[in-house]
Amino acid sequence: MEHYAFPALLYRMKDIHRWSLMRNTQQESVALHSYYVAVWTHLLCTIGNTVYGKSLPVDQITARALFHDATEVFVGDVAQPVKHSNPGILQHFRDIERAAAERMADMLPECLREVYRPLISPDKGAYDQYVKAADLLDAYVKCMSELTAGNQEFKVAKLQVEEQLNALEMDEVTYFLQHMAPSFKMTVDELTL
Repeated sequence: MEHYAFPALLYRMKDIHRWSLMRNTQQESVALHSYYVAVWTHLLCTIGNTVYGKSLPVDQITARALFHDATEVFVGDVAQPVKHSNPGILQHFRDIERAAAERMADMLPECLREVYRPLISPDKGAYDQYVKAADLLDAYVKCMSELTAGNQEFKVAKLQVEEQLNALEMDEVTYFLQHMAPSFKMTVDELTL
């Protein structure tokens, strides 16, 4: 009987820690991050469709978000300042991600490979700006959470993420930041009043 390692590898996303260069009050795994990126992606697409009258394929984009960091089971979570320190490093990293995605796809039965290959591929898809925006929103929420807990380590990161979010010039992101982000500074008692 053949065995396929793809699901077991995905399960290990819970063991890969993010924000490794920074002191954290609360550790975050790649699995938890992927969950929130999928949630934020779904929310952004839904805002796009209901508030701005778009016709986004919400489920398709959300599925892409759920698997957007799957290759990190092979390459780990490389900090953004390292990845983006120069174009050569970024290109090599993207090549490594592509190889990891192909290897992961090959760890599925052949009949499933073409379904998951585009979900784990680091190559850009038609709606990846929503996944990128959700990825940045998750970083923003993490920074806010750490700052609210008194961890000033995330002060500069929050400013950098805000700049990146603003540079996207997406109505859905602006809507989220104006109407939803402020609640992340509130206590549970304040949220439920």
